[in-house]
Amino acid sequence: MNKKKKFNTAVLSLIGSGFLLAVFGYVNAQGEPPSVIETSSHIFTEMADGVYQVTGTGEVYVMSNALMLVGANDVLLVDSHVTPNAANALLRSVRAVTDKPVRYLVNSHYHFDHAHGNQVFPNTVEIIGHSYTRAKLSGEMGNVLTESTMLSFTEGVPDLVERLRAQLSDTRDPAERTRLAAQLKAQEDHMISLREIVPTPPNITLESKMTLYQDLSEGSREIQLLHLGRAHTAGDVVVYLPQEGLVFTGDMMLPSLSYMGDSFPQEWVGTLEALKAVEFDVILPGHGAPLQGKEKISQFQAYLTDLWQKTETMKAQGLSAEQTAEQIDLSNHSQNYGQIRGPGADVRAIRRIYALLDQ
Repeated sequence: MNKKKKFNTAVLSLIGSGFLLAVFGYVNAQGEPPSVIETSSHIFTEMADGVYQVTGTGEVYVMSNALMLVGANDVLLVDSHVTPNAANALLRSVRAVTDKPVRYLVNSHYHFDHAHGNQVFPNTVEIIGHSYTRAKLSGEMGNVLTESTMLSFTEGVPDLVERLRAQLSDTRDPAERTRLAAQLKAQEDHMISLREIVPTPPNITLESKMTLYQDLSEGSREIQLLHLGRAHTAGDVVVYLPQEGLVFTGDMMLPSLSYMGDSFPQEWVGTLEALKAVEFDVILPGHGAPLQGKEKISQFQAYLTDLWQKTETMKAQGLSAEQTAEQIDLSNHSQNYGQIRGPGADVRAIRRIYALLDQ
């Protein structure tokens, strides 16, 4: 059996595609930092033996993080990025780390930026997700490509491409032109690939828990897939590695505020309490840098509780969702969430809470 890996509080900073990615350093038995393998499109940071946090470099627009587990005979991936183009880049990059075949793909939830690369995986790959994720991606609950979540994040892509083209045309500085050209290429490819999406559901589902065992050169790795309750969506699955003390949380727990347009904020608080009961050292989120410990969970629980209570009060006063989104004051949480710079909240979150209050 593998010994549980220990993490320190050092921060390994990696520069990739114009932004700073900070990941908690892992020190192996020789006192060395984690190995990092970078391809043109992806960065693989080894958080424990054969366990890689996967992030994008910016050459391809991937939008979300992934997780890769390399065993003695095969590979398990968690999340397939935002488009077929991004998923193909991921599969190509995996080859730079290992020649072992991908056997499983786990969807942390159904949202487009985590599951719309599913279609490019070969039939030999089993796709695992919550039954709700299957229902959403199979079309049983309607077309996910026309839902407000998908549209609100993608309708502006053509305008963004045009703005980047205009900026590139107007810019003379060579370094800035290089940066803009790369960004434009990534967004053009993204725009094209958005039109190619065929929602592809998991073919293996779980309700509350599934445990896999991945063969290693010595022993095996226990992989727990846990549905702890409704939160970011009705079908969030976290991937828990008890031997390594790691948990991949998708968008259920992020270093920043998570999108809430399909969420269950009141239940989310309890689901996060269940996450706290899991024994881990480091959270690997679906977006952003890893989180050490559980303090950030409590901070997000406090935000969710406050958001719900204040929204409920303002709704009772007769304000529309749009008025509440503009006026609500959550600045008491600004020290924990830098995106809070004054009154206001994401109107999609407020509309969601109004809809739940009306049920």
